[in-house]
Amino acid sequence: MLFNKKRKRNILKTITKFIALLLLVGLSFSAGMGFAQKNEVVKELAQKEVVYVGKVLGKYSQAPNGKLSQDVDFNLFWEVWDDLEKKYVDKDKINEKKMFYGAIKGLVASVGDPYTVFMDPRVSKEFEDDLAGTFEGIGAKIGIKNDILTIIAPLSGMPAEKAGLMAGDKVLAIDGESTTGITIDEAVNKIRGPKGTQVTLTIYRENLDKTKDITITRGTIKISSVYTNLRDDNIFVVKITNFNTDTEELFNKAVREIVDTNPKGIILDLRNNPGGFLDTAIEVASEWIEDGVIVTEEFGDGKKNEYLARGRARLKHFPTVILVNEGSASASEIVAGALQDYEKAIIVGKKTFGKGSVQILDGFNDGSSLKITIAKWLTPKGNCISEKGITPDVEVDLTLDDFNADKDPQLDKAVEILNSKTQKENQLKKQ
Repeated sequence: MLFNKKRKRNILKTITKFIALLLLVGLSFSAGMGFAQKNEVVKELAQKEVVYVGKVLGKYSQAPNGKLSQDVDFNLFWEVWDDLEKKYVDKDKINEKKMFYGAIKGLVASVGDPYTVFMDPRVSKEFEDDLAGTFEGIGAKIGIKNDILTIIAPLSGMPAEKAGLMAGDKVLAIDGESTTGITIDEAVNKIRGPKGTQVTLTIYRENLDKTKDITITRGTIKISSVYTNLRDDNIFVVKITNFNTDTEELFNKAVREIVDTNPKGIILDLRNNPGGFLDTAIEVASEWIEDGVIVTEEFGDGKKNEYLARGRARLKHFPTVILVNEGSASASEIVAGALQDYEKAIIVGKKTFGKGSVQILDGFNDGSSLKITIAKWLTPKGNCISEKGITPDVEVDLTLDDFNADKDPQLDKAVEILNSKTQKENQLKKQ
């Protein structure tokens, strides 16, 4: 490879800074000067250097036997690499580690699955923060549907919802840049940012005559994933916003409250719930389903893995209605689909998002990770969530006019169904 003098100096400076950083860490540790308190700061600085400093090894080496199933000349990759380094006009802007990570992202994106993505160390850390429920941004979950960046779930009380974003909004541009061909991770990186800064989304909504720009001031997003409310009519409402690390504990507390208060019915609100952990979804569904399959994993080779109910079913005798909409995805679809198939709940709202694929997260030594789709979800009756989503038993829309007027016809219908069930049960008792 060819390097000009300026570039050599830049690399030397960066390496020198990194070595100095390592020496600083070592000295702080040996001196015992409060290193533990500064650990996160040092870790962040070190990560920034590690991500984009270092040699790209293995150039021109032969692929191991059996690794390539087709006739692929991998020398083409390095020919393009060298051509770019030799001829690109702004040579000082070329960063080999960025090129390297970018190439891997392109490799993974070539499979055409928006949920199979490579995340460099920085993005991988942000993904972990998501699952922990804390980050800075606008507070909205996004997805790719029909090749269009789509708002899956504006989170309750967060800047996105306050600014007027709704589930189903199609994001055509971010700060004036088109989202055509954008990946989910790229969109997340563009939309997120420090608290107090702004981002403008150009959105299209079916009942709008033209596109609309919505400017949102970013904030600190701290999510509590379960909210409860015992209504005056003795109906207990449980809203689950995500299936996150805190969901199981909070939901277990909600179940104890339901058992203690003995309401006449339960409304499980999964609207705008984009999903999360599989185990948590199974735990939630198992509070209604005593035994049997909750969900089935179907792999590419036809093999299946069944996940069974955990056997508690403390809520199995309570009449239940589940609220869903276009923003209900993944784990929320697993719960809704299972309770629908076992006739443990009536589903009310709009057809769900249809995100029924299974991802695992493989971590690598440099802090990067690969989120890769390995299977599809099937409901207990064998319906593929990816292809169909969950169709409500009772379809009820929530329009923009309803939203602006603080009306919730979906919730109203759920209450109506539970009150009707109670009346029928009371009449039967009298007979």
